[in-house]
Amino acid sequence: MDIKSNIDNITIQKLLDRALKDGIQKIVAGAVIKYNNKFLLVERAPCDFLGGLVTLPSGSVGVGENLLQALAREVKEETNLVVTAIIAYLGSFDYSSSSGKKVRQFNFLVETQSGDIKLDLNEHCRYYLLIPSDKEFSKLNISDGTKTILLKAQQIKKF
Repeated sequence: MDIKSNIDNITIQKLLDRALKDGIQKIVAGAVIKYNNKFLLVERAPCDFLGGLVTLPSGSVGVGENLLQALAREVKEETNLVVTAIIAYLGSFDYSSSSGKKVRQFNFLVETQSGDIKLDLNEHCRYYLLIPSDKEFSKLNISDGTKTILLKAQQIKKF
C-alpha cells in the first residue's frame, strides 16, 4: 500500500544531514497516532531498555530502509496499526541508547487505518490513549521530549 506523505525527500535528507553533522550514531522514527481523539502511547516492558518509560511507537531505521518506511514498519510491529498518511514532521529529540550511542528520534504525526491495537509484549507491556490535559498523563513516566512532541501535535488542526 502506498503511504501519502506531506514530507518530501529533500526535507528528510536535510534532517538526516543535520543529524550526521551533530554526531548522531543511530536514527529512530517515532509516530504520533491519534486514536479515538487521544494519542496512543506505549509503555516499555520492565525487562527492556528504559523499562517503564511511556513513549511514542518508535524504532530504529534498518539498513536499506528510509526514515518513512521505518516509521510505517515500526508502527505495524509495535501496535498492529497500518500507517496510511504522514501528516507532519513534529520535531526530534536526542537520547543515549543502551550501548551508549547518540540517538536522534524524528517524530511524525501519522494517520492509520482503523484496527485493533495489539502490542508485542516483549517490547511493551501496555498502551494508553491520552491527551496531555488528562489527569493520568501527568502521573506517567513520559520524557520531556515526548511531552513536547505531543503538545506540538495537539496544535495541528487537521485532526
